[in-house]
Amino acid sequence: MKAIVTGAASGIGRATALRLAKDARSRGDADVQLLLADISAPGLEALAQVMREDGVQVETFVGDLSDTNVPTQIVSAAVAAFGGLDVLVSNAGIIQRNSLLELSTDEFDRELAINTRATWLLGKAAHPWLAKSRGALIATASVSAGQPTPPLGAYSASKAALVMLVRQMSVEWGPDGIRCNSVSPGSTHTGMTDNRYSDPQQRDAAAKRNPLQMVGSPDNQAAVIAFLAGSDAAYITGENIVVDGGLQNMLMMASAMGDPWRR
Repeated sequence: MKAIVTGAASGIGRATALRLAKDARSRGDADVQLLLADISAPGLEALAQVMREDGVQVETFVGDLSDTNVPTQIVSAAVAAFGGLDVLVSNAGIIQRNSLLELSTDEFDRELAINTRATWLLGKAAHPWLAKSRGALIATASVSAGQPTPPLGAYSASKAALVMLVRQMSVEWGPDGIRCNSVSPGSTHTGMTDNRYSDPQQRDAAAKRNPLQMVGSPDNQAAVIAFLAGSDAAYITGENIVVDGGLQNMLMMASAMGDPWRR
């Protein structure tokens, strides 16, 4: 298996890289080759060392996906190292805590560039290789794609655009044999959300808002991403799978009744 994972230094990206390698091994694929990309060099190298010790061929790429040249460079580096590509996981994303009135033009453009445009540019560069392998593209979106999320300004818009972008890719590239899907995490404890979920009171409040009464982990999201990357999902494309503990099903009840799951 030859794969790219962006945003791989921590959180969902790190968990996904580990899960892809684990699942490939369990299928008897001893030749696991991963290119891990992130803006954080220390995090990448720490993960790469762990995976190399486990016998995985790992390449790393440090770059900022708001740069229009970086997505193509990432794909080129993977193909040069591995000779092809089977899976592209476009996971990197940012959250900027500014309301729309406070958001600057540069901040708005950066959020859309990383959260939305980068997936298009990665997919465009990877297209010939994924078509050759009849491979898969999976993007990490968010439950915020379907709900405004104050005070995150452009975040919801960027993720809503991403979900539609992936659907568009699935229609245009499906005839080429490429499956394109997205995963939308709900409350998930990652480095990006640690300031919230490391507080026991905030974590408990978030957990009580969904029927399963829990905050998700990166491993919960990685399991679904890995499923979509594998052959068991060979007839699935154009889908956005929400992994949120059932939160989206509770929004109307929460609005009408307060917090019905608090016990």
